Amino acid sequence: MSSAALLNELQLAQDLVTALLESLDDDSQRQQYHDELSPLGWHLGHCTYTECYWLQQVVLQDSRYTAPVEALYTPGKTLKPERGRQLPPLDALLQWVLTMQTMNRDLLDTSPALLREHPLMQDNYLLHFLIQHYSQHYETMLSALTQRALREDTGSFRVTTPFTASAPVTDTITMQPGHYRVGGRAPIAYDNELPAQEATLGPYRIARKPVSNAEYLAFMEAAGYSTRSLWSNAGWQWRTQLMPDCPDHWRRDVAGHWYGTGVRGAYELDGTDVVHGISHHEASAYASWAGGRLPHEHQWEVACRLHFLEQTGRAWEWCLNPFYPYEGFKAFPYDGYSLPSFDNSHYTLRGGSLHSRPAIKRASFRNFHEPGKRHIFAGLRLVY
Repeated sequence: MSSAALLNELQLAQDLVTALLESLDDDSQRQQYHDELSPLGWHLGHCTYTECYWLQQVVLQDSRYTAPVEALYTPGKTLKPERGRQLPPLDALLQWVLTMQTMNRDLLDTSPALLREHPLMQDNYLLHFLIQHYSQHYETMLSALTQRALREDTGSFRVTTPFTASAPVTDTITMQPGHYRVGGRAPIAYDNELPAQEATLGPYRIARKPVSNAEYLAFMEAAGYSTRSLWSNAGWQWRTQLMPDCPDHWRRDVAGHWYGTGVRGAYELDGTDVVHGISHHEASAYASWAGGRLPHEHQWEVACRLHFLEQTGRAWEWCLNPFYPYEGFKAFPYDGYSLPSFDNSHYTLRGGSLHSRPAIKRASFRNFHEPGKRHIFAGLRLVY
């Protein structure tokens, strides 16, 4: 992709994130709609600060615009519950964002020598990085808006076409034993996708499609949530603490029919659609019930690269393995993205969701979360 095309893509990513704030009032931009999520205004400020940090402070050695807001928009320096009250008024935030984004786009467009010759600008690395950073926060903001809709749900929605449970369908592709390439390529890949690896896999069978709403409902109706033998020790402890009985965004109407809640409020669930809103613990319990297991992320990636997987990109798909560094891993361009999560307490997800931007929907992209997180747009696919 040319530099001009990347600049257009960056502006689109900026506009999408900014537009989510333009429809809010000042109180809404400050609200923390989920314990794991920052206020929406903070996400926009953080994305803009990050852009200024790399382009102005790191590349051009100019911290005039980043120093005053560093404490607020650097994740480790202000706790999530404190971020909302420290945000500027919404109008002031939007004006600052517009000014900084315009300044940075002009900087990238004119490309002075100091910028053009900096190592981070080689092969447009920094442009790819910023586009993906905005894209990740855009999806997280949509997750926050979904949590707002769940808070505001009155239970008055009426399902007109209920869906029913259906037994899991074992429709698989058999992968032959072999040596397969996995991992990303510079300059697009994040540090945790590099260097590319050779994975020895197979044989294994992987489902063509992810688990559907109707299949997951069958697990629920078979008392999957209360059957101890299906759950790991950690999963059962999590389940007894939170007492979930359905995906995070599912609710029942007065007739007992299930409906979903998204960014725009309540909607009818389609039984054939891909289930999402479940944790790694729930995904693992479902896999045990269905007679399969979650795939190792390399099993998923290889099958995806060979175009054997259907309905990818509709929900992030939990993988069996913890998030770990590839052999030869080097943190880049900073230590704070991947390294802190190589702790055996985060698990990998692959594929993307309906809310993921194209910039991060690639076979090698590695999302990662702690196993109890269910506010994310995550489901599962089985291997046997």
